[in-house]
Formats: sequence, C-alpha cells, structure tokens
Amino acid sequence: MTTLETALPNPIMGAFWARPQAEIESDLATLRAVGQPTHHEIEIPEGIELPPELDMLATGGTWVLTKMDQILEVSKNPHLYSSAQGITILDTPPEFNEFFSSMIAMDDPRHARLRKLVSAGFTPKMLNQLQESVQDQAAMIVDEVSERGECDFVVDVAARLPLKIVCDLMAIPDSQLDFVFQQSNVILGAGDPEYAPAHGVDPLTSLLMAGGALAELMNDVAATKEGTDADDLTSLLVNAEVDGEKLTYGDIASFFILLVVAGNETTRNAISWGLTYLTDNPDQRKIWADDVEGVGPKAIEEIVRLASPVTYMRRTALEDTELGGASIAAGDKVSMFYLAANRDEDHFVDPYRFDVRRDPNNHVGFGGPGPHFCLGAHLARREIFVMFRELFERLPDIEASGEPDPLESSFIHGVKHLPATFTPVPSRR
Repeated sequence: MTTLETALPNPIMGAFWARPQAEIESDLATLRAVGQPTHHEIEIPEGIELPPELDMLATGGTWVLTKMDQILEVSKNPHLYSSAQGITILDTPPEFNEFFSSMIAMDDPRHARLRKLVSAGFTPKMLNQLQESVQDQAAMIVDEVSERGECDFVVDVAARLPLKIVCDLMAIPDSQLDFVFQQSNVILGAGDPEYAPAHGVDPLTSLLMAGGALAELMNDVAATKEGTDADDLTSLLVNAEVDGEKLTYGDIASFFILLVVAGNETTRNAISWGLTYLTDNPDQRKIWADDVEGVGPKAIEEIVRLASPVTYMRRTALEDTELGGASIAAGDKVSMFYLAANRDEDHFVDPYRFDVRRDPNNHVGFGGPGPHFCLGAHLARREIFVMFRELFERLPDIEASGEPDPLESSFIHGVKHLPATFTPVPSRR
C-alpha cells in the first residue's frame, strides 16, 4: 500500500459529520483539492477501549475517494473492486455483511441472481400501484400535524412516509411501524450517543439484536404468504422463482433490513435536508412552488445531490491497481464518498448552490453507475416529490425553525431532529 502521509481531515470518523456544515464542506474541499485518494485510519479517542469483538473489526483503514471521476471508475469496474467483503469501513464476516446489507454486499453472479429475483417487486406495474398509496400517506401525515403550527419535521413528517411505504410494500402490520423505526435507528445510529445501547450492552450486540428482531418480524410475515397470490412484495418474493431458484426466508429478511435502511432512512434524510435547503434558499423555494409539477423532477435531483443520504460506500480491491495517481494494493479498502463527489468543482458549476433547475445534474446520490445502482431510486424520487407537493399545497409557509440535528455517522448523512413551524390549518380528516 502506498499511503499518502498528510494531516488531512478524516471523514471516516462519525464526529467529522456532527459539526457545522461550513466546517464539513471546507474539509471536503481540502480533500478534493489533493486530487488523489488519501488513506485514513479509524481513530479511537484517547481513553476509550473497544471490546475485543469490535477491536477486531476496526482494522486496515481505507482509501478515501472524493473526486467524481475516481468514484465513477470504481463503480463501473466491479470485477476489480468487490462489494462482497463489506460496504463500510469495518471488516465483518460475509454472513454479517449479507445479513445487514443483502445484495449490495455481494458480487456477481450471486448479486445478479438475487437482484433479478427482488426486481419482481420494482416493476412499473408495482410502482404504479404504489403511487396512490404514497399520495394517501403523504396527505394523512400532513393532516396529523396541520393544526399544530409546529413539529419535529424528521420524526413527525420525513420519517413517516418512507417507513409506511416500505412496511406496506412488505405487508408489515401498522402496529409494528414504531418498532421498525426504533430498530432501524439502532442499526444506522450505532455510533451516535442518542441511539447508544443500554448500559452494559456493547454496540455490536445491540446491532445484532436489532437486526435479529427485524428478521424475526419478517419471517413471521413471510410464513403467512407462502402459496398466496397477494400483490404485496413479500408474497411475490416468497413465491417467486427465477431459473429454478427461490429466495429463502433468510434472503427475504435480509432484503427487508436493506429496504428499511436504503428505502426508509435515506429517503427520510433527503426529505429532511430538502426542507433545510428550501428554508435557506427562499428564491429557489418560490421557483419550485410556482411550478410544482414542472420544476419537481429537477428539484428532487438537486435535493438528492446535496443531501447524498448515503455518504459513502466501500469496495475492496481484488488486485494491485492504480487509481487517481495512488497505488492501490490487492485487499485495500476503497471508500467512495458520494457526498464529496456531488460537490466536485470539476463536474458541477457552483456546486454549493442549491439550484432547483440545475441541468445537467449527473450526481451519484443514488450510487454510481454499474450493477449496484439503487434499485429503489424511482420510488424514492416519487416519495420525495409527493411529500413536498403536499407540503406546498397544505402548509405553504412551512420552514425549518432551527438547525438540523445531525446523526453522528460517517455512513449516513442523517438528520435526527429538525424543528419546523407553519401557519396552522384545519385537518381534512
């Protein structure tokens, strides 16, 4: 490994992302200005000793990629950069990776077979069926806060729509929505003090317990769908067969966990950051509000570009190679920082400006091109658009009334809480 020795900021640390946005942006610009990947290690704060099971995971460091061209190169070459050895900086067994990450922690041909099976739930027909549900749920969510004049926008609005859609998609009972929300917070917020496990429970055990609880819930639902012809995604997955292969309950449970993470948390954070950007840029808000349908598609892409809900994704080099002027050795971790690349001055004019009519806007907010591009990107775009359309119509003056409370995580660009105010209006219920 050829390590670039520098005193550069370290974006693989959760604390890096729990700072004022201006500081984060300045440090990311510094990393991009280097022009080549830089190598970073996990830094354990002085006085803190990891339990043995976690100390074994936090090894090796990673090459950090912040330039768009380098991320595109890695994304387009899965034969050289593997997903199967983990998608985060931590080294975990393949079984652990697949349990929490499903097909995004696999390489072809296994990845291709599983993606082909689960794609049955993301056909145009299935997505069209969901459109009415997305609109109904968005209206109901706004109804529940409309008379209050204020809310925690993340908890009361942004988190509820994608969570409800994912659970409806998988036929999870409404009675379990809060439970799924809590477990997903544990999985993605393991490094954040607000979601820290109970005293005496180490983070790894807490993570496994949350994943196991979601898997048990999914297994119970899947068992009721065997042999049925219902049109929910669980029924399709339990009974689907492609080239003589069926999904196991374990496959379906793992895919559900992936949906909860990728289809719920990321959309929730895009919506949350979206309100922040609209509040901070009233001129852009007016442009969109004056032509909701016409401007909507470009506005959604701009929100996803700046929000970049998945901050980074790791790959592992399968052979010695060179990338952006750095010598990458076989076995080295390579982390694609999508959020940094979505501000790359070489690809975006005035990249820090929130422009709801930005064109072109070839961001990597849904991942880079290649086999792992987000399967649910179209559904996520629909959810974000419908929620903001509903807000423009029902609560036209809603705005963030304070700073977003960021998730202390290097993997998810998350918002835990965001105060919002608006003129109260009667509920339509």
